[in-house]
Amino acid sequence: MTTRVGIAQAAGIELPPTTFEYDDRDVMLYAIGVGATELDFVFERNLKVLPTFAVIPAFPGLMGLTQAVEINPVMILHGEQSIKLNKPIPVKGKLTTSGKVTGVYDKGKGALVVIESETKDEQGDALFVNTASVFVRGAGGFGGERGPEAGNKPPDRAPDKTAEMQTLPTQAMIYRLSGDRNPLHVDPAFAKMAGYDTPILHGLCTLGHAGRAVLGSYCDNDPARMMGLEVRFSGVVFPGDSIITEMWDEGGGRIVLQAKTQRGDVVISNAAATVK
Repeated sequence: MTTRVGIAQAAGIELPPTTFEYDDRDVMLYAIGVGATELDFVFERNLKVLPTFAVIPAFPGLMGLTQAVEINPVMILHGEQSIKLNKPIPVKGKLTTSGKVTGVYDKGKGALVVIESETKDEQGDALFVNTASVFVRGAGGFGGERGPEAGNKPPDRAPDKTAEMQTLPTQAMIYRLSGDRNPLHVDPAFAKMAGYDTPILHGLCTLGHAGRAVLGSYCDNDPARMMGLEVRFSGVVFPGDSIITEMWDEGGGRIVLQAKTQRGDVVISNAAATVK
């Protein structure tokens, strides 16, 4: 059994590599899980893979953090996520993800752990890189650096484009079938223990909706034109909410965005996409 290290000593440690095998059914299930209805993403004929599917093969590696570092999984909150895509994701394959902890920051009430993971295909070509920041409640105060401030602030003007997407009451029930079976998203009793009246939507599901907004608004729904997406999870979405993504074109293929619910609560902030 591998000895786990303390959170203050976690920077630089390598996480166990993971493999992920999938086919067109998994691709279509993910697309429906993030609300897609376009035939290109939900019908096997001429099927394309949503760029944000990149978070799915990397997810087991993220869970490997608790095997390598002394962290209580119940205390983890997903803070930020970024994806860099080298090429369109194939419709099926066997992928290998290797990751490491690239930073640990002391936020006082908690610690921020940054994990970077690279996913390669069977030929050894790098398909995409995920960077996830997880906030571990109660793990701060060890005297480390606070870390960089968040960027990607929207300009002080009306959005250039806005996309509103209605989620289903069953949205989290569908999305969890792509791999994240945290009971917080389906079990009312567990959600109440975590401080919520009802189960909440996965942050990565909200990310998928925001990614679809950019893809439709700036890439003509062509996955090959989306090169990256980075977001901060700043609020809670409940299944059945509307997700309203506001986008600002800053030129040079850079789109700054934020997402709100119909209540006006910002749920994704400090976010930007790279398109071509």
